[in-house]
Amino acid sequence: MKAAVFVEPGRIELESKPVPDVGPLDALIRITMTTICGTDVHILKGEYPVAKGLTIGHEPVGIIEKLGSAVQGFSEGQRVIAGAITPSGHSMACLCGCLSQDGPDTKHGFKAMGGWRFGNTIDGAQAEYLLVPDAMVNLAPIPDHLSDEQVLMCPDIMSTGFSGAESGKVRIGDTVAVFAQGPIGLCATVGAKLMGATRIIAVESVPARQEIARQLGADDIVDFSKVNPAEEIMRLTDGRGVDVAIEALGRQQTFEGALRSLRPGGTLSSLGVYSTDLTIPLDAFAAGLGNQSIVTTLCPGGKERMARLMDVIAFKRADLTPLVTHRFRLDDIVAAYDLFSHQRDGVLKVAITP
Repeated sequence: MKAAVFVEPGRIELESKPVPDVGPLDALIRITMTTICGTDVHILKGEYPVAKGLTIGHEPVGIIEKLGSAVQGFSEGQRVIAGAITPSGHSMACLCGCLSQDGPDTKHGFKAMGGWRFGNTIDGAQAEYLLVPDAMVNLAPIPDHLSDEQVLMCPDIMSTGFSGAESGKVRIGDTVAVFAQGPIGLCATVGAKLMGATRIIAVESVPARQEIARQLGADDIVDFSKVNPAEEIMRLTDGRGVDVAIEALGRQQTFEGALRSLRPGGTLSSLGVYSTDLTIPLDAFAAGLGNQSIVTTLCPGGKERMARLMDVIAFKRADLTPLVTHRFRLDDIVAAYDLFSHQRDGVLKVAITP
């Protein structure tokens, strides 16, 4: 089969690999659509280490090609998705309720980011076929009336963005600021609206992304290229600050801006993947006396999470198809990475089909 493989920092190439063998609890799915994530770009740049020769990608949409001998409740030929996070369902982490932190070695405790296996510790979804472990925990059937493109955001981007609002405990009547309106930030905007936020302030400089943010629920736009975003947010809230600030980029500048935008007792919900150390400014942190919370989230996975997200789409609570701005064949994956990693031509997300 064809697969996009990490070769070395700066190089992900299309190569030929054997179709995976199927174990008793596994499922082999034939990929019909996938995409590239910002985390994949961190891998490409060598900012996040993975093994050479690993197939990249963690956002699969496909059809069950073969089921393991012990798998029940699914059938070959069924359309399914699997989350970017693939918990086993029986580890220490899972039994403690931390499905996303389900590491392969749970004998001595949790392993941070252990639940993220596709394109991290096992071969991923940017290929013609994908082996899904613990299939009964992770496969979610796609409703017949939903297209591949409609559910493409569910495995990661939608789950991650929504979890920013969930972890921040957004309540009815809250004012929420979302820093950066890339795909995850846009989904965080939608998530905050669904959680009951009365006012959503989107921090973004790109006009096209500003417009999509408004379409998806943002009430105010703060262009960080023209004003200091924290100062502008304080002006918009009459000096009160926001109840929840969601950081969706993974940079010191946006993290600090989110922290400075909070009211006393507010919550900074951090979704970004950081590639350098963070510094917490003393004044913004109120010397540790501001009753502020800083929470981080790795997107939830598992079939129940995926089913809930597809329900959001099916019942028209959100339409995320505007996030797919470009389409490529798997044969052109190198060109897709070049476009996406350099953020050219107004790209948000690319749909990749074998």
